[in-house]
Amino acid sequence: MRDEIRALRAYHVSAAQGLVKLDAMENPYRLPADLAHAMGERLAAVAVNRYPDPAAPALKRAVRAAMRVPESLDILLGNGSDEILQIVSLALAKPGATVLAPEPSFVVYRLAAIAAGMRYVGFALGADFTLDETAFLEAIARERPALTWIAYPNNPSGNLFRRESILAAVDASPGLVAVDEAYYPFAGGASVVDQVGKHPNLIVVRTFSKLGLAGLRLGVAIAPAAWIAELEKLRMPYNVNVLSAAAAEMLLAEPDVFQRQTEAIVAGRATLSRALAALAGVRVFASAANFILVRVPDAPRAFEGLKQRGILVRNFHGSHPLLDHCLRVTVGTPDENARLIATLAAVLA
Repeated sequence: MRDEIRALRAYHVSAAQGLVKLDAMENPYRLPADLAHAMGERLAAVAVNRYPDPAAPALKRAVRAAMRVPESLDILLGNGSDEILQIVSLALAKPGATVLAPEPSFVVYRLAAIAAGMRYVGFALGADFTLDETAFLEAIARERPALTWIAYPNNPSGNLFRRESILAAVDASPGLVAVDEAYYPFAGGASVVDQVGKHPNLIVVRTFSKLGLAGLRLGVAIAPAAWIAELEKLRMPYNVNVLSAAAAEMLLAEPDVFQRQTEAIVAGRATLSRALAALAGVRVFASAANFILVRVPDAPRAFEGLKQRGILVRNFHGSHPLLDHCLRVTVGTPDENARLIATLAAVLA
């Protein structure tokens, strides 16, 4: 076993049975009953004894329409965006190649780089999680990364970096820049998809998990056809199963359902942010995602206190110096948000 693999810690997912689950940035709303019933009938007709069509043309058409991907660009389907991250890392893992990413950010950027045998370099964000463009460009010039990951909005901080800073990094980079727009539904239209194809080294990665389809595990890379043709060589055959494909094809044709849920989450984010900020000793960081990062006086104690009272959030204390005593809370339903506020107030008191 490689030493760097032995030194890693596996991606941890907390057991959530019986808890109000506000730890994983999931959409808290289930499908409407009639749509769920129709999906059940649709899936019952799927021939699960047959392999999926590896090209998944119908699913790609549905994804292209849902994300308004122009015909000039191509798409790569993944088993969640995590698989896309792994494929991109493997494709660029020449001996000595470096991966660069702002930190703190999504931990899988680092995991995928190390798994592929690449050198990983984290670029520290400011104390308020802003990106210093000048220092970032200097890091790009110094490290000459084969791959740079930029989360837009960032996870776990929730903030949006300046679009101009991202594009400056693209122009300055000798390698590929992959912009991860996992939380684009909640970001008020912030995206760099319109720049894909205008810059030869830019791709965008997205997922349908945060939108409300986390259980289907469907991610996508949007890039010029030349990039997708190379990445396809590393995509395992049949990586999107027939049930996920059939469900996604059907559900992506119902955008109004997810639009209403997204609007409810964004409204809930604003209400929850104000309520959290009103609690003594709590600092709330602005978010353009479906979660909110907060700093409390004692994050481990607050985390355990919430869990003992039936609410699961994410404790980031100890994972990065900028995240000392930070908790990340997913925006839930109005009832879940109200329960979180009341419970956290009691725990802090």
